[in-house]
Amino acid sequence: MDERAVEVILEETYREEWGRIVATLIGLVGGFGLAEEMAQEAFAAAVEQWPRQGVPVNRRAWLVSVARHKAIDALRRSRRWVGSDEALERLEAASPEVEEVAHPVEDDRLRLIFTCAHPALNREAQVALTLRTLCGLTTEQIAGAFLTPLATMAQRLVRAKQKIRDAGIPYRVPGREELGERLDGVLLVIYLIFNEGYSGAGAGNGLCGEAIRLGRLLSALLPQEPEAQGLLALMLLHNARGAARLSAAGDLILLEEQDRGLWRREEIVEGLALVEAALRRGPGPYGVQAAIAGLHARALRAEETDWEQIVGLYDVLLRMQPSPVVELNRAVAVAMARGNAAGLKLMNELVGRGEMRNYAPLPAARGALLLRMEEWARAAEAYRQALELVGREPERRFLAGRLKEATAKMG
Repeated sequence: MDERAVEVILEETYREEWGRIVATLIGLVGGFGLAEEMAQEAFAAAVEQWPRQGVPVNRRAWLVSVARHKAIDALRRSRRWVGSDEALERLEAASPEVEEVAHPVEDDRLRLIFTCAHPALNREAQVALTLRTLCGLTTEQIAGAFLTPLATMAQRLVRAKQKIRDAGIPYRVPGREELGERLDGVLLVIYLIFNEGYSGAGAGNGLCGEAIRLGRLLSALLPQEPEAQGLLALMLLHNARGAARLSAAGDLILLEEQDRGLWRREEIVEGLALVEAALRRGPGPYGVQAAIAGLHARALRAEETDWEQIVGLYDVLLRMQPSPVVELNRAVAVAMARGNAAGLKLMNELVGRGEMRNYAPLPAARGALLLRMEEWARAAEAYRQALELVGREPERRFLAGRLKEATAKMG
């Protein structure tokens, strides 16, 4: 096999197996630091040996076996690792048979997901640790994706691992009595990763793909949890529109103006099937949001969208998860279903309450309604307010264009 072919296999193995290998090693050595370091050494050995000796039949088993032996050597040479004696005992007691050591124990990955998203860690640390440990992204990649200085991200990861060690955070799946609360945190971490990738700042950094991969993993590990299926469906249905969201110049294109021929049908088909499965099991907020996204996906043209049903789903979502953001999204749907004036009334009530004074989508949505109602001066003022609140360049260009349009109409 030529060198380039081996390189492709190594890249694929790293992408698909890193999280499983690290999870297995953490179960053996009892800590993040040594597990990650030995996994890295095992991949380094593969880079050196596979081109000469050939790619092993069971790549993951080979890597876990090499990492295990390297961990044993490291612990015999040095006791710098916390819990070294216990870790060495576990490693030496483990079966030397590669197939047994590397047998895919899915619970290891499930334990790792819940450890990374433990509520004792702050949300930024949860996201970073999940991307590093389960997805195998480098610290540089994570820092770049979140526009964070490398040193800051590196420190964030170090502190997260120290917190897990010092606080004695258990490496386990929570019991049934706490699973619901903890699962909410895990789902939120995955959705935050997706949203960062979907935003203007995160576009093109691969975070959407990583979040979907995590969503698939969680859905497979917890097949009876409708919210795991709902979240995966929601991400797939949003991601399906990715190619149509931006122009060639990088400008935002609104949903109703997108070329639906660019939407990825295979992701829509998969997402809709997951929505139906989640709805049958009794969905939560992610399942309802996925159902809303599914109604958009089913419409071959914007004017075919069933806005009245979307309003009804937002009513359900408000009962499940009341928030001003959900109210705003419902107001947009009301405007489409029942007229601009009805939607504007709801938005004006949100403005009056003052809860969203720093939330750019509210004045942007009001500006869009006022523009359609030909209230040019009020639309221009709304877009000016939105521009003062938004920082990302694609959104700024879009709002500036709408402000220019409203101002021109004023004469």
